[in-house]
Amino acid sequence: MNQQDQILQLVNWLKSSTSTIVLTGAGMSTESGIPDFRSQSGWWNKIDPRTVATVEALENHYALFHDFYSYRIQSLEKYTPHEGHYILGQWENKGVLDCVATQNVDGFHQLAGNRKVNELHGTIKTIRCHSCNQPATLSEFLNKEVCKHCSGKLRPNVVLFGETLPEHSWMDSLNRIRRADLVIVIGTSLEIYPVSQLPVMTEGKKVYVNLDIHDHARFDLMIKGKAKEILKLVNNIL
Repeated sequence: MNQQDQILQLVNWLKSSTSTIVLTGAGMSTESGIPDFRSQSGWWNKIDPRTVATVEALENHYALFHDFYSYRIQSLEKYTPHEGHYILGQWENKGVLDCVATQNVDGFHQLAGNRKVNELHGTIKTIRCHSCNQPATLSEFLNKEVCKHCSGKLRPNVVLFGETLPEHSWMDSLNRIRRADLVIVIGTSLEIYPVSQLPVMTEGKKVYVNLDIHDHARFDLMIKGKAKEILKLVNNIL
């Protein structure tokens, strides 16, 4: 099946679906210019995440932890959602899409108009105290201030290695995927557990859109390409 036929098949499934869920990963954000931690030129190769994005680093090597996440927060200021993000926002507004579940922490889906977004790995947009969980501001974190309530260490609301996923986001995504007629996975290698298990939880059609297509036999349709470009092709016909 050539790409045009694949696009037409996806459009037909979208039109017939009564419940569609999209699961996005880093490939959705890299097209906005955000570096991909897992690419060969990504940040993961410059700084080992196992030494930085961990509770151990937060508690015992806070200066390194703070520098890493301050850099990430400040870097995001120069990036914006791309056309693919806005297409997903339009689909939700039109009733074509029920929910976006995302591994990304940049908040771009919300900026592009999606109202129902489950942030499976948290968000880098908000800050809390690691000790007492009271909220704090981005400026307080960037300025290396301590918690006003308990003098604890401030951190972004991201899921660090070894932490559990946000219960509501996980359970809502899981329940929606189980009931879905169509699940579209976009821009993720599906290497991170437990999110990697979500697509197999549905009895509906499963579509995989990614620039790198590996052996994902569990999918009914696999479309090789960049997230933005594939979404534009689908949207032009839908």
